[in-house]
Amino acid sequence: MNAKHIDEGNFPMIATARSLGVTLLDRIGNTPLLSLERLTAHLPGVQILGKVEWANPGGSIKDRAAAAIVLDAEKRGLLKFHQAEGGSGGRALLDATSGNTGIAYAMLGAALGFPVTLCVPSNVSPERKNILAAHGATVIWTDPADGSDGAIRTARALAAAEPDHYLYADQYGNEQNWKAHYRTTANEIWKQTEGQVTHFIAGLGTSGTFMGTTRRLRELNPKIKCISMQPDSPFNGFEGLKHMATAIVPPIYDAKLADANIFMETERAYVMAKELGRRDGLLVGVSAAGAVAASLQVAEQEARAGREAVIVTILCDSADKYLSERFWREG
Repeated sequence: MNAKHIDEGNFPMIATARSLGVTLLDRIGNTPLLSLERLTAHLPGVQILGKVEWANPGGSIKDRAAAAIVLDAEKRGLLKFHQAEGGSGGRALLDATSGNTGIAYAMLGAALGFPVTLCVPSNVSPERKNILAAHGATVIWTDPADGSDGAIRTARALAAAEPDHYLYADQYGNEQNWKAHYRTTANEIWKQTEGQVTHFIAGLGTSGTFMGTTRRLRELNPKIKCISMQPDSPFNGFEGLKHMATAIVPPIYDAKLADANIFMETERAYVMAKELGRRDGLLVGVSAAGAVAASLQVAEQEARAGREAVIVTILCDSADKYLSERFWREG
């Protein structure tokens, strides 16, 4: 396969005097690709590789989109960095989040000096709540029964009521979300697999990871199969993922882009999370475990058909933010 020219697409760095070390922004992206060899030991010719996104400084893949959104807003003069503490020199960044993007915003706000206000369902894990508090973000807790859609509606109302006070980042509709993955995640996968990737599988939340990575991989090789994973019902245990049939559909989502869709049961993801932890020493979040379960399903299909495959999936975060959940101690 002839690899086409690719642009590594590093995030634009802020023009400041550089020290001998790296900045926090330099740490975003270029994450490892981990071979899940034990899972496919019984499937000759098939590999599953996981993109280790908890290696980002905020602990998840959402650092990529958050950094792209924040840097674009600053570049266009919509957000001011290095605001004086307690000052009124600029607007606060506002968004709805189930946790990981909010953590990324809060981290960047603390590092770059801008206030952050987040609308978050109140049933997110205690670990997420503690991290947001540690970074000093302002959090508006929303009704857990309304899920991420309730947080979105609250953020929209707040932005409409106080447009001079808030910059509504709107991760669900912001084009910089999927473009971050088009510029970085996809090109990293292509380079790390030496162009041998045959399948890409990712969960759907904002859908930015799947949209951006798929678009770029298809440019590099139109034969790559891109498969989305989402919860099998509106009531599920996947923080951050959407059951598209019943949720507010993100404006950046294009349902026609996926070659196939896998609907994942929460319990199946729980089983995979425990299996990875107990048999592979790998602690991943519930959504990452669901993506691995979906990848194994595809791997088994390819093996039955006698085809070789290099399946890449996204390990969007580690288990650190989910260890208070009781399923770890069951069974």
